[in-house]
Amino acid sequence: MGRVLLTVVIPLLLPTVLYFGWRFAIGRGLTLPSSWLWLVVAGLALASLTLVAVSVDFGGMRQGTYVPPHLTNGEVVPGHIEPGHTPLQPQQPPQPPQPAY
Repeated sequence: MGRVLLTVVIPLLLPTVLYFGWRFAIGRGLTLPSSWLWLVVAGLALASLTLVAVSVDFGGMRQGTYVPPHLTNGEVVPGHIEPGHTPLQPQQPPQPPQPAY
């Protein structure tokens, strides 16, 4: 439920809430330049919060080998990470033979 709230509900409702908050502030006599300042500050704060949340939730290094989705006996097996395997290390390119002098 928390993931749905963070990825669907809040991004859909937040612009409307900010708009109504801005309209309320304008109706109370707040001048336009200061309201723009508040919107910029709120936007920067939300962008920073989003970057932190994404790095905390998705930024961790996973141990194991990723196995992509595939068919097994006619059924789709979803992609997953098999623990205990180390990722393949890139191979060194072959060295050209050295001339004999």
